[in-house]
Amino acid sequence: MKLISTIILMAAVMSTPVSASTVSATQQLGVCLTDSMNGKERKNLAKWIYFGMSQHSTIKPYSNVSDANLDQMDKYVGELITRLITKDCKEISNKAMEENSAAFESAFGIVGQVAMQELMTEPSVSQSLGAFEKYLDNEKIEAAFK
Repeated sequence: MKLISTIILMAAVMSTPVSASTVSATQQLGVCLTDSMNGKERKNLAKWIYFGMSQHSTIKPYSNVSDANLDQMDKYVGELITRLITKDCKEISNKAMEENSAAFESAFGIVGQVAMQELMTEPSVSQSLGAFEKYLDNEKIEAAFK
């Protein structure tokens, strides 16, 4: 179970490219956005992501997220992002956009990863996501690496 959590965490960290020589304004924006949010805000951001994903046609039959829930979270996230960009990280937001037109997409990707890590720290989530391990055929997996 811890192995799966570790793999997921490593994948999230490795999916964010970091230059050894310099930190770009986009990366600085990602750090600023992340540092400017508290744990509750990160959890609510992850909740908003979940609500959005729950609208996928394959998942929707298993979800009871209402239109009112969606609208409430959209309002919350809209206000949060407005605050982050216009107050908490205003200067670096401008610099990042001058450097790279996709700065916000990249920076909020970092924020999303942190939000998901926040959820992964709850034991019930790790336990649920690791439950498939009981169905692994370890002999076949080990043989595949020989």
